[in-house]
Amino acid sequence: MDAMTAEGEELAGWARMLADGTRATVCLALLDGRAWTASELAKVAKVSRPTISEHLNLLVAGGLLSEVRQGRHRYVKLAGPETAELLEGLAALTPQRTEVVNSLSAVSKRDAFARARTCYDHLAGKLGVALADAMTERGLIDWSEGIALTPEGQAWLKDLGIELDVRRGRAPVRSCLDVTERRPHLAGAVGAALCAHALDNGWVTRIPGGRALKVNAAVQAFGLESGL
Repeated sequence: MDAMTAEGEELAGWARMLADGTRATVCLALLDGRAWTASELAKVAKVSRPTISEHLNLLVAGGLLSEVRQGRHRYVKLAGPETAELLEGLAALTPQRTEVVNSLSAVSKRDAFARARTCYDHLAGKLGVALADAMTERGLIDWSEGIALTPEGQAWLKDLGIELDVRRGRAPVRSCLDVTERRPHLAGAVGAALCAHALDNGWVTRIPGGRALKVNAAVQAFGLESGL
């Protein structure tokens, strides 16, 4: 078996892990960036505890999830930010469906999710896309050869008091196709730093029970103009 054939087999095996509704649901739930217990994920996926354990074992063995053990308790989370970005991108490529909502609460949740949310550790939804657009218009990021933070962007982050945590293997800035906007928001170390900065300063706050964020100040809080 040559190298390309081997890579093809590995990709097919990875795709098979997601070709199951329960496992896909688990991965989407973990896009909030937290570590979850098997019991919590069983409730979300609406399956039994033994069933969810089998699925989690497959996902951990396949490298999509990683384990975190604390005493006798076992938690799982996404293997890393690159996994999260790939999942969000795959979800954005699925056919759009018309969601039927029959309550004010459901409408509010849907709108909040679309307006602003976390995608693992970076900002997504209208807010995330607006931030990417505003940074592009200001010349803080450059899309001419992929995506890169410009010297002006580096100076802007420094003025905000943001220090990048560029871990081994993580790009300084990446684009991530937004699942609701179908346009890119920012991921990578820059996306993570901006999300943390917005949370730390109270510009956004987490809404319990999901990934949605309450927007207390739009991207103008970053010193950028936007139509949000």
